[in-house]
Amino acid sequence: MELAPLSGIFGAEVDGVDLSDELTDTTIAELRAAFNKHHVLVFRDQELSPEAQMAFGRRFGELDTHPFVHAVGEYEEVLDIVTEPDDTVNFGGGWHSDLTFLEEPDLGSILYAVDVPAAGGDTLFADQQAAYDALSPTMQSMLDGLTAVHSARRQYGEGGLSTKSKAMQTHGTDAAATSIEHPVVRTHPETGRKGLFVNRAFTERIRGLRQNESAALLEFLYDHATNETFTCRVKWQPGTLTMWDNRAVQHFALHDYAGKRRHMRRITVKGDRPS
Repeated sequence: MELAPLSGIFGAEVDGVDLSDELTDTTIAELRAAFNKHHVLVFRDQELSPEAQMAFGRRFGELDTHPFVHAVGEYEEVLDIVTEPDDTVNFGGGWHSDLTFLEEPDLGSILYAVDVPAAGGDTLFADQQAAYDALSPTMQSMLDGLTAVHSARRQYGEGGLSTKSKAMQTHGTDAAATSIEHPVVRTHPETGRKGLFVNRAFTERIRGLRQNESAALLEFLYDHATNETFTCRVKWQPGTLTMWDNRAVQHFALHDYAGKRRHMRRITVKGDRPS
């Protein structure tokens, strides 16, 4: 196994691993260590069936299902994320961490490129631990004691942004109004590193602050957390698989390929309650 960095901050391409094989415990342990260190791992030239992708994902934990998006294939754990040529919005557009509106957000996502445009459709990632480390000690101290309220209502409520895709079918929009609280600064359960844990898609407010105070602080954090200094980019090709640590990064699926079709296959691994 060889690792090549994606950027000077985080992310790595992994060479020498065929994910369709039955990987040894040693290889999985090496991949988990690389995952915790680099947060984003990219594997090129993979030939994976849904079953093989699920088998790989299960080596990192129990697979999750999406509470608001229909799985149209044989397996409820597998989402086919499709953008049709005439779609005006794409699934996953905008900076976010997956499913932070859940009590236990997913540990991470494992995304496989089935069909991608020749150009465009890259995914951006932002390292939330690097973003936290770059804050002043005074700001870190203030944020460490704060709690944020998360909800799916803006994305999956009636008329929400993530319900507008022609190819993706959503359901249960009433349940999107439920709120959950998480710390503004999350401690990674495996490495102990601290990172920001708010995102523009699902974070609604900071508990205990007046509305204008909360809005101003969140706007600062959203901009700071996704500063290009803390980012890397993954360019997709058919057969590329990327897995990312939802506990440590945000991501943004670019929609710069109007008139082209993009088909990705996603599974997610269940996580724990942030602390």
